[in-house]
Amino acid sequence: MTGVSARTLDRLRRTIVGLATMAVLLTGAPAMATSRIKDIADFEGIRDNILIGYGLVVGLNGTGDGLDNSEFTKQSMIAMLERLGVNARSANLQAGSNTGLKAKDVAAVIVTATLPAYARQGTRIDVTASAIGDSTSLLGGTLLVTPLVGADGEVYAVGQGQVSSGYSASGAAASVTKGIPTTGRISNGALVEREVGTDMSKMESVQITLRNPDFTTARRVAQAVNAYLGTETARPTDPSTVQVTVPQRYQGNTVSLLTDIEQLRVQPDEVAKVVIDDRTGTIVMGENVRISTVAIAQGNLTIRITETPQVSQPSPFSSTGQTAVVARTDVQTDEGAEKKLALMQQGITLQELVNGLNALGIGPRDLISILQAIKAAGALQAEIQVM
Repeated sequence: MTGVSARTLDRLRRTIVGLATMAVLLTGAPAMATSRIKDIADFEGIRDNILIGYGLVVGLNGTGDGLDNSEFTKQSMIAMLERLGVNARSANLQAGSNTGLKAKDVAAVIVTATLPAYARQGTRIDVTASAIGDSTSLLGGTLLVTPLVGADGEVYAVGQGQVSSGYSASGAAASVTKGIPTTGRISNGALVEREVGTDMSKMESVQITLRNPDFTTARRVAQAVNAYLGTETARPTDPSTVQVTVPQRYQGNTVSLLTDIEQLRVQPDEVAKVVIDDRTGTIVMGENVRISTVAIAQGNLTIRITETPQVSQPSPFSSTGQTAVVARTDVQTDEGAEKKLALMQQGITLQELVNGLNALGIGPRDLISILQAIKAAGALQAEIQVM
């Protein structure tokens, strides 16, 4: 290396590093098939909670519940008015008459919402109101204060606001409906009153739960985490769970650990499965579907009958002839003579399987029958799931 300056050596070193980086990027093209861990798994403690409540929607334009048919709506109105200091139990109501409550501007609704993970007190969430009486529309109504409870019976949010829903209009001979008039949504219609959270800074271990349980995928996730952290801290405990022990350098900072883990990429494994929707004729086959050597022939007897009657008329100025209809019937049969016997070799790919079946000229309905017949013969190395 005599006569080569330090600047030249540094330039050469940077060129080699640049070429090596480019080679890694080019050879890493198959990595596009990988997925981030955050896209295929959930982390312990980070989950939503379902809330539900019962309330009243007021201000409807005559589209609310009929109080004669919805006793619960009438009782709710009386209870609400009494809480506001209004005596709704008049003498005629106590006598069994509904004269004092005839309004059609109130509807009883079930209110549902989803409480996001780690939603703080004072955060607003969306709610949905659905009529449970004989109300015809919630358009233009306002939901009154409605407590929303969780599965434990505790109140986690309180909803109130104007309902946005579809509409329905009709005339003597036509009608139009947009959306579902009896179901409405209130954007930011509930205020979180109780928090559901876990102190992640004190966690000594974290569980990663796969959305599609699989032994191979769980092992690959554990290997990716261990390779990144440089220690054997992750291990699969079952097909859907990977247990990660928080390393010493992440103690008290579990959020940073999960942030680093969720960005790691792995190749999820999948089982060989054929999903069939018999109602729509939809067929979805996974990449790993394979079949053993099998011969397939498909053909149905089709009889087509076409009636083309013709009219026979007498000669002009004829006094003896009569106009008559002469039947003309054309009968054609198709016994599937052009359908060939196709041979499927062992271990063919999904593309070869599709090409071979398409060569028989069959449709999705017949393809469903063929796949089920191949499975019954024991030649289809995949699971068939009929929806």
